Amino acid sequence: MDDIAYWLPLVWASILAVAVTLYVILDGFGLGLGILFPFAPEEERRDVMMNTVAPFWDGNQTWLIMGGGGLFVAFPKAYGIIMSGLYLPIIIMLLALVFRGVAFEFRWVSKPNHQWWDRAFSWGAIVATFSQGLVLGGLLQGITVRDGAFAGGPFDWLTPFSIFCGIGLLGGYALLGTTWLIVKTDGPLEAWARDKAKVALLVVLVSTVAVCLWTPFSVPRIADRWFSWPNILWLSPVPLLTGLAGLACWRGLENNAQSQPFLCTIALFLLGLAGLVISNVPYLVPDTLTVWQAAAPPSSQMFMLVGTLILLPIILGYTAFVYWTFRGKVRLGEGYH
Repeated sequence: MDDIAYWLPLVWASILAVAVTLYVILDGFGLGLGILFPFAPEEERRDVMMNTVAPFWDGNQTWLIMGGGGLFVAFPKAYGIIMSGLYLPIIIMLLALVFRGVAFEFRWVSKPNHQWWDRAFSWGAIVATFSQGLVLGGLLQGITVRDGAFAGGPFDWLTPFSIFCGIGLLGGYALLGTTWLIVKTDGPLEAWARDKAKVALLVVLVSTVAVCLWTPFSVPRIADRWFSWPNILWLSPVPLLTGLAGLACWRGLENNAQSQPFLCTIALFLLGLAGLVISNVPYLVPDTLTVWQAAAPPSSQMFMLVGTLILLPIILGYTAFVYWTFRGKVRLGEGYH
């Protein structure tokens, strides 16, 4: 029983990490298209941009639901603290995602009077992305906890660091969106996306360097983990690979490569998420609750794990099937909506 109590939280933490990773990558390029909307005022260009993601965007929300539901089921203590401490940015994020989703559907049926739905789609994506960055920054800088419960104020999350994380994530999702367009479009729209991707890549690289320096200086525990010996040697591949991925992405943009920039952008996100895990493992609520301290009883975790292990392959298989079915370039006048 002790072995189960030890391993089950690790299994659930891995499932949550997979769900968060898939959400960030898969919904990231959809949100990125909304961020790019203000820079693409032509209606025909916006139509193609939305058609590239039309078959996928609603299914991508599955991973957000799985991440939030899994946290509630497997780690209720962490769920209660995180939701209490970051309630405002999380609610704002969810409302923005609702606006984006409604705008996605209503934009097509309201033409030619769809300008407000364009704005709702764009600002929904921008606000949702920025709110996700605020949540990330608020979690990384720590949540005030006393006697196992949230004990801070409603705006503790609003700091220069969390705002910077929000800005950095806007650049990251914009990079995902532009490199996705390179894969899915051609002609003038592809060339436009390639130019915008270079700007987004520079924002991402600068933000990454700034966060990597800012976090260790503000959190001694993270500084000790990354810069103590021999950790600095074992963990050095992460920043080195990040730099190589950024360089490969830039070269792909310069050399008119199709899939290379998108794959390199995914690599940048995966390396960034790996860095977050390395910095905070085994904490779910940094410096407060480990995965074992926050875990639900083993019986509850095991009960939900059975259903998750049955449904997860089905969801993954369906997702792969949809992306394979709607592969290829989307051209003007083509689409699924």
